[in-house]
Amino acid sequence: MPIASPEIYNEMLDRAKAGKFAYPAINVTSTQTLHAALRGFAEAESDGIVQISTGGAEFLGGQYKKDMVTGAVGLAELAHVVAEKYPVNIALHTDHCPKDKLDGYVRPLLKISQERVAKGQNPLFQSHMWDGSAETLADNLDIAQELLAEAVKAKIILEVEITPTGGEEDGVTHEINDKLYTTVDDALRTAEALGLGDKGRYLLAASFGNVHGVYKPGNVVLRPELLRDLQDGVGAKHGKQDPFFFVFHGGSGSTEQEIRTALENGVVKMNLDTDTQYAFTRPIADHMFRNYDGVLKVDGEVGNKKTYDPRSWGKLAEAGMAERVTKACADLRSTGTKLK
Repeated sequence: MPIASPEIYNEMLDRAKAGKFAYPAINVTSTQTLHAALRGFAEAESDGIVQISTGGAEFLGGQYKKDMVTGAVGLAELAHVVAEKYPVNIALHTDHCPKDKLDGYVRPLLKISQERVAKGQNPLFQSHMWDGSAETLADNLDIAQELLAEAVKAKIILEVEITPTGGEEDGVTHEINDKLYTTVDDALRTAEALGLGDKGRYLLAASFGNVHGVYKPGNVVLRPELLRDLQDGVGAKHGKQDPFFFVFHGGSGSTEQEIRTALENGVVKMNLDTDTQYAFTRPIADHMFRNYDGVLKVDGEVGNKKTYDPRSWGKLAEAGMAERVTKACADLRSTGTKLK
């Protein structure tokens, strides 16, 4: 199937919320990790989301220039071509973008999609994320209002992060402390500034103790039940049941019960990066250790071309990551839910 149209993406999100499941949002940094994500979704018979962070886009732009927009556009254009070979709907998304990178990433990408829509085409990406968690909430929401208006022109959904997620991702760092919990007042201010769909559709990355990266059990206290407080607090004021479509950041390492609670409370998208990075790299490490004499020209020998050919270990890496994506679909209950 082709990359999801704006209408299909909206339907995907509505079905997820109504069915209390979520789509894994898989970060990719290469054509091969793109194929691994697509393969994982196809094998799970689940629609899904593929996303590119600022660091991922810079890497994709090549180490000579390291241009984020070039990297993101290049992979997105490829995705529009190759996704047609996979029998699932895929939405393209850009991950965390802080204030100092908006002009070099999200704003130019919005303009590209606006130009495409003006020509009668679908946008290049289906959603973009504005990460204003390092700003005051007032400044965060002021910028979010501006970006939401631009996103509407491009038929794009905006994702906003209103309070910090702990840990570090692409140079944005937050401490693990009590500030990692969004309050009902934060959510009310968000609804007042951005509306509840009337000013444009957005996804909300609320914080309930989330932390990016790898952490051991006990180091982080997730409280996904807090999302129910946000839904009920804002819903009561605006007369709208479960008004928010939530995003679960820092999902790697979460327990089954934490994920289930988050799904019941309106999470429709869960980001996955750390776990899929490891799932991609682990088979490569295994291959290199097992074929040490072949991948290296040890002691003047010639090695074994069949083992250092990137295709030999690349196929293993793709399979490993695809398997982890398939597991994520099962964890999030999206397996078998693809739109026909």
